[in-house]
Amino acid sequence: MKLLENFEAIDLTHPLDSSVPTWRGRCGFHFEVKMDYDRGVRVLFYKCHAGVGTHMDAPAHFYPDGAVMSDIPLSQLIVPARIIDVSAQSHPDFFVGPEEILEHEKKWGKIEEGSLVFAYTGWEKFWGDVARYRNEDLLGKMHFPGFHVKAAELLLERKIVGLGIDTLSPDGSNNGPGGKFPVHECVLREGKYIIENAAHLSKMPAKGGYVLALPLKITVGAEAPMRLVGLIPIINKQTG
Repeated sequence: MKLLENFEAIDLTHPLDSSVPTWRGRCGFHFEVKMDYDRGVRVLFYKCHAGVGTHMDAPAHFYPDGAVMSDIPLSQLIVPARIIDVSAQSHPDFFVGPEEILEHEKKWGKIEEGSLVFAYTGWEKFWGDVARYRNEDLLGKMHFPGFHVKAAELLLERKIVGLGIDTLSPDGSNNGPGGKFPVHECVLREGKYIIENAAHLSKMPAKGGYVLALPLKITVGAEAPMRLVGLIPIINKQTG
């Protein structure tokens, strides 16, 4: 396509199979061969949790009257991206705070209205090790980087379309039995979406890139697996 000649495409999606880390720790994706090549064609049956692999949470994930996947327009799914790189300071109980947002803006300018903002924590390096990626302690609480709710509130003031991260949840270590999900509640309540388990964010520029955030268009979709693609303008690479 002529349009894509002006961009480098980056796949920000983890491959989906039965070994991927999941919220509950059990297998979140199954497939069954219903018909195979000895009958002329392979036909597969898939069974999976809605929130498996690289996926999106719609407002309906937390709110009964919230938008579902099929409600989200393309104008909110093909958007500018900001990547907040906190990989140098992140640790299992790290939260991206307002100070990290403001430091990013000091260097790259104020986050534009309509942007999708990701935290690049570097946690994806553990994707191939389920136990390490989930990092569950003896009480069942997982430990991985996330956003502080104050950072989410600041980003909502910027009128973002959504929030993303390269971990199981933007709530980070605010999870576990009886845990609260303040970032989910804050972001989804405002009609925005959340992307979890993003991959290869290190390949995206802090500013100047775009994303195609394309979940399955499901009419009851509170969560859905997705193909997440980054687009970097070629001129950005040549001059940046």
